[in-house]
Amino acid sequence: MATDPVEFTVEVAGGSTTARHFSAGTSAPLLVLAHGAGADQRHRLMVAAARRLSERGVSVVTFNFLYTERKRQAPDRAPILEATWTTVLDAVVGRLDPSETIAIGGKSMGGRIASQVAASKPESEAWRRVGGLVLLGYPLHPPGQPERPRVAHLPAIEIPILLVQGTRDAFGAREEVEPVFGALKAHVDYEFIEGGDHSFGVPKSSGHTEADILDRVADRVAAWIAAL
Repeated sequence: MATDPVEFTVEVAGGSTTARHFSAGTSAPLLVLAHGAGADQRHRLMVAAARRLSERGVSVVTFNFLYTERKRQAPDRAPILEATWTTVLDAVVGRLDPSETIAIGGKSMGGRIASQVAASKPESEAWRRVGGLVLLGYPLHPPGQPERPRVAHLPAIEIPILLVQGTRDAFGAREEVEPVFGALKAHVDYEFIEGGDHSFGVPKSSGHTEADILDRVADRVAAWIAAL
């Protein structure tokens, strides 16, 4: 049974933000997970994913970007988002000092920013310890705008990637993301949610509930991190 997360404050450039630690024990691998553009770390899907992963032996830390911490709707500029990511990871690893695998990732924009930072290869000890990148619904392009791909940084990523993507994701369907990620030098594993949208929602006719899909995603992510 998962316990309630422990909240703590992280000082970042321009202010401070809140992080939440869903612990699976001191010897568990750690996944630091960022939220998407439209909702903060308390969104039900973020919380459900973090709880499920901690129940499966992966400690999870979520955090807010500064704009959501301050209850603003418009995301911060990319340099601020990236700086927040780097500072949060340094602070989390310094606080928890995990002995096992460290992975990073996020939902949609949170995962994209994590991938951008991973591509830049920060020099800190915490970032050198990162062994994998988990992308939950990668926003390959804005909906309906495939001419605006967010891919230029991807070839610079060297750590293994797990991409979980709905096959009918408006931000990048299976036939769009597979060629892009398949061309990378980094090893990429996939988990495609048949009929899934950007939040992995599937049609009722599939016979699967949201809980079923989240369980499947958590199973896959936990097994993938354990195998890193």
